[in-house]
This record gives sequence, structure tokens and C-alpha cells, in this order.
Amino acid sequence: MDDQRLAYLALTQVPGLGPARLQTLLSRFHTPLGAHSAPFEFLCTLPGISSAFASALKATPLETGRRLVESAERVGGRVLVPGDEDFPPALGLIPDPPPVLFVLGDAALLHRPAVAVVGSRDHTWYGAEVCRSLAREAAWAGIPVVSGMARGLDATAHAGALEAGGGTIGVLGNGLGVVYPAANRALYNRVAERGVLLTEFPPGERPHPGSFPRRNRLISGLARVTVVVEAAIGSGALITAGTALEQGREVLAVPGPITSAVSAGTNRLIRDGATPYLEPVDLLQHYPEARPAASAAQARLPGHRDLPPTLTADERAVALLLGGDGVHIDELAARAGRPVGGVLAVLSGLEIAGVAEQLPGRHFRRAAG
Repeated sequence: MDDQRLAYLALTQVPGLGPARLQTLLSRFHTPLGAHSAPFEFLCTLPGISSAFASALKATPLETGRRLVESAERVGGRVLVPGDEDFPPALGLIPDPPPVLFVLGDAALLHRPAVAVVGSRDHTWYGAEVCRSLAREAAWAGIPVVSGMARGLDATAHAGALEAGGGTIGVLGNGLGVVYPAANRALYNRVAERGVLLTEFPPGERPHPGSFPRRNRLISGLARVTVVVEAAIGSGALITAGTALEQGREVLAVPGPITSAVSAGTNRLIRDGATPYLEPVDLLQHYPEARPAASAAQARLPGHRDLPPTLTADERAVALLLGGDGVHIDELAARAGRPVGGVLAVLSGLEIAGVAEQLPGRHFRRAAG
């Protein structure tokens, strides 16, 4: 690895570095190594460069860049900077582009037109069903699904895309190698194996309150369209919708009951001009290059039969959370937003109906047709 790349990576780790300061350094010194090796006194003469920032820069050795690369490789990932072949072009167009990214998985997904699907952690069963159906429709059309790897509808969106055989991009609010929340460990591994994980935080860095708003701009920045499924007033999903609008991206919202707190945010988005998501064509019209996708009524998971019309609403909602891979009852309950005991009772009915089957270790999956 050449010294210019190491110097650039070291610069990205200086506390207080933002796009304006990075641009100032690179335009004045022409190369990352020139900026990194500049005298303290000269740095302090530049506009926007304080003595505190200059001190922090001089205290960041060139070896910092090498350590970043090595720490990413230890967890199976790699480092991307603007100009690298795999650096996602969409993120170079947002107002606050990331100076460095850490990725684990199939980076080719970062170059395809994607859809962001976000929503509440404390969602309803209606929200889970719509979210999973939407993610599957996108996957069947060949559109990668982007979300934030959080508990609730983020996890549902990732799982729905994977179960339909599609690609998914998990944007983390922490570094690679850190699983947050811990309950999403199985999902973290699945996305790393069959999709891609992406973050601008160094490997091993724990999440903190400010990291999630930073993450949200990358979720919307990677996507042509952001769909908000359910969101309470003031939720992170609405922050993502706001960053999408600031980035000039399209925002769709799923309407819900006016008495539901988790639909208050989406209903207001629609009132204020967002396009309502009512059926797959509302999304797919923004992706003319996507392959034709069968509707949910026509398409099915490979090896699985359609759901019987005799299922109750609860049984149907749980069945839609099941795929071909076994899901542990604790994860299934978290996805459904219901107590384990209640989900087990519904699963009993699904087993009798031949829709679900239990695997060893309290795992469940859709029964083969």
C-alpha cells in the first residue's frame, strides 16, 4: 500500500475532519501525504483549520492508515475511498459524502439502483407484512434493498430481500465486527454472506447516539427511492426520509390507520406531498431498468406453496416472516413484535395447516410445497 493512500486514510481519522476541511487540505497541498506532513504553523494559516484541529492532525501518525486496513481485513472486510472502483458512485453525490467506507460482502451491489426501506422498531404486524412484501417485490425485480440493520422493520426488510433471493445492503451505525443489536447476529452473518455490510465507522467502533443520524444519510444516499413503512413522530425513519429529500431523492410512504402512533409519521409524509405506496407499481415505476417482477400473488419462494386462504390474520403475518432458512423463535418473536408464547401458539396452527415446520433448536421455517 502506497504512502499516499495511507496518508489519506490517516487524515480521515483526524477528529473534527469534515468535507470542507478535507477539501481545503487536498486543494492546498494537492496530495494527502503533503497535507499530512505539512508544518503545524502552516496548517493554522489555512481557512477553517483551527490550532486544535492542526494539533489533532499532527498527532495522527501515518501508521493509522495501515492499522485501519489491517483491522478491516481481520474481520473479512476491506476499505474503500473515493476513486476506488467499488466505491458507490451514489454516495459521491450527496452533500456530506463519506471520506472512507468499510465493506464486508458483495460490493457489486453498491453499483446497482437500490431502494431504501425503513421503519419503526416497535412496529405492528401490518407494518411487518407490508415491509416484507415490499422487500420481496424489490428483490424479484432485481433491486437491492437498503436498510439500517436495526431491530424491527429494518431487519424485516433485509430478511424479506434475502428470502426472495435478492441482494440487500446493511448500513451500520458502528464498525465492522460489532453486532448491534446483539439479537441480529444471525441476520448480520446472512447479510455479510449474501449481501453487503457497509459503514463509515472504523472496525470495532461501538455505536453512540450520534452515529445513527450519520448512518441515515448513507441509507438514503445509496437509494434512488426511500420507502417509509411505519414511523412514529420524531423517529429515525423520518430522519432518513428527511435526508432523502435533502439529497433530491424520491420518498414513498405507506399509509396506515390515523389512530396508530407508528403510522402518524408516514401519514404526515403523505399529507405533506410524499407519494403513497399502495402497490408494487408505485415503487417499480422509478426503476425502468428493473426486470419484470411477478406480483406477490403470482410469485412464490422457491419450493414453497402459496398461503392457504383459510389462515387467520395472525397466522398469515407470522407465515410471511418465515422463509426457507430456519429462524429461531426469539428472532421470530422480535420480528413479529409479539411475545414468544404468543408466536409459538400461532406457529402451532401453522404447523397443523402444513405451512410451517419446526427444526431442531427451536427454529422454524416455511414448509416445502
